[in-house]
Amino acid sequence: MKQRLNYRIYPTDNQKQLLAQLFGCCRVVYNDAVALCQQVYKEGGKKPNNSELQKRLITQAKKTEQRQWLSDVSNIPLQQSLNDLNQAYQNFFNSCKGKRKGHKVKPPKFKSRKSKQTARFTRGGFKVGQHKIKLAKIGKVKIKWSRPLPSEPSSVTVIKDSADRYFLSFVVETNPEILSDNGHNVGIDLGLETFATLSDGQKIKSPKPLKQKLKKLRRCQRNLSRKKKGSNRYNKARKRVANVHAKVKDTRTDFLHKLSTNIIRDNQTIVLEDLNVSGMIKNHKLSKAISDMGWRTFRTMLEAKSQMYGRKFIVIDRWTPTSQVCSNCGFNGGKKELNVREWTCINCGEVHDRDINASKNILVAGGHRETLNGRGAGRKTAAKVASCMR
Repeated sequence: MKQRLNYRIYPTDNQKQLLAQLFGCCRVVYNDAVALCQQVYKEGGKKPNNSELQKRLITQAKKTEQRQWLSDVSNIPLQQSLNDLNQAYQNFFNSCKGKRKGHKVKPPKFKSRKSKQTARFTRGGFKVGQHKIKLAKIGKVKIKWSRPLPSEPSSVTVIKDSADRYFLSFVVETNPEILSDNGHNVGIDLGLETFATLSDGQKIKSPKPLKQKLKKLRRCQRNLSRKKKGSNRYNKARKRVANVHAKVKDTRTDFLHKLSTNIIRDNQTIVLEDLNVSGMIKNHKLSKAISDMGWRTFRTMLEAKSQMYGRKFIVIDRWTPTSQVCSNCGFNGGKKELNVREWTCINCGEVHDRDINASKNILVAGGHRETLNGRGAGRKTAAKVASCMR
């Protein structure tokens, strides 16, 4: 299977200028292709294929006075930029025809120089060394190897984020490490107060990185709002805001990676509830707290690592009443408000912690019945009509 590995690089000032030129050329070629496709569509024509776009916007454009500076950078990232556009249009067309699952994909839009910048090299455009990596027409860039590459990379993407940090993202082929079956299964209930509650009773707190950095972020944003756009002080203030956001993102990603890895290694089957995150963040009172959790990223990590290590990953339906059903007898006690953290089953008298009870029901709903009645999974309690007295 293919895996993506990221490493931090430290280009010199001259290499930063060359990379900025490369990012700009890739962005211009991409935007020219988007503008051409939109113009052809308005005129009632058909979108040019990838080879026609490369011939017209790279090969022929280099001969014109307006785009002759495209020859100063490597040709490989320019071609890959148009390949990305072709894939984006393919995803859009498949989404319109119903061939692509998930939400509807919008057509490609223009790239901005203010957002994250990328440029991809394929084989022939880079060479991996011991302490440096050589990029075509960029030179040897210093790289920090946090771990060795498992195999020869097929491509590498140069990334510059909003905090002016540079990374290399390698695509490598790896052999999945199949872990032995330990017989442990776990249901996971995600929440705000506690990030994850496991069916074995373990509760895992979230670092809530945005909440911790919110005071500093607001101070930096107020400072940025006082600066004149385009000035040096504005750029310095913008970078301070970007550094805070980068710290928040790195803290959250590190927490999610460590937690997902531990869960995958300790359990054979992982059952998770399908949450409507996009709908939940529309609640303006909870949207910031929900976004700070990273629930969707956590689910994606669990799904990918389950495939990598040979584990079973199950997602149950979001309408399963995991918080309403008693995990002991299966009685459905009805909907409960969010401030109700503990409740007593009126049928069997069992006292439940809301999150632990939900995680146990999630595990049962995933097909792992641990009691005689399966803790009420897939069953509803119907009201009985009293018979009349004669």
